[in-house]
Amino acid sequence: MIERQEKDGIVTLRLAHGKASAMDVELCHAITRELRASTRARAVILTGTGSIFSAGVDLFRMTSEGAPYIERFFPMLRDTLSEMFRFPRPLVAAVNGHAIAGGCLMAAASDYRLMAGGKIGVPELLVGVPFPAIAIEILQFAAGRDAQQLAYSGATITADEAVSKGLIDEVVDAHQLMLRAEEVAHQLAAIPAESFRLTKLQLRGLAVDPDPAALEVWSDPAIHDHIKDYLARTVHRK
Repeated sequence: MIERQEKDGIVTLRLAHGKASAMDVELCHAITRELRASTRARAVILTGTGSIFSAGVDLFRMTSEGAPYIERFFPMLRDTLSEMFRFPRPLVAAVNGHAIAGGCLMAAASDYRLMAGGKIGVPELLVGVPFPAIAIEILQFAAGRDAQQLAYSGATITADEAVSKGLIDEVVDAHQLMLRAEEVAHQLAAIPAESFRLTKLQLRGLAVDPDPAALEVWSDPAIHDHIKDYLARTVHRK
């Protein structure tokens, strides 16, 4: 369902749940479990299998099992997206192909989003269902002023178009996707972990101000060593 690898403290999670890695109770549970097991990783890369990153919610199962299934699934979908959006370590999405609806939102919740091809978008309103509140929060964070148009139109767009909308940061050749994802993961992992976590919360509007944790980081001797190293590398002394 999810293939897990770890190298140099970088965890790679590969969605491998059927042909389309459609989101159901089991996949949402697996994603949440794997993320919670990775909070001490230096960074996490999330990718898919074949030509599809994720086709979003398993609509066939939803309509065949009805309300009792939805009562279990909807809270798990909401919690999985929230877990991704608030994940304390760098999360890099290596979008290997189509990322539709929930697949798009998983990518948008990440800290850096690479895409190698396929279509991406949020057709929830075309399907006929409203978004969970966390989904709109993620969409607005990623796409800004374009979030409303993406949500109302339900359009699925190319990787190049997604860059212009803010859904994707970079288009990468398929053969270079994982190599580039690892490079970005290492770059983000080089940031002191607590400084990264606090800044991530601030960027997402989830931080508390004044935040005593920020004062602790500013006073941390390990951070002062990091600052000294930065100065040694960047300041040219006469």
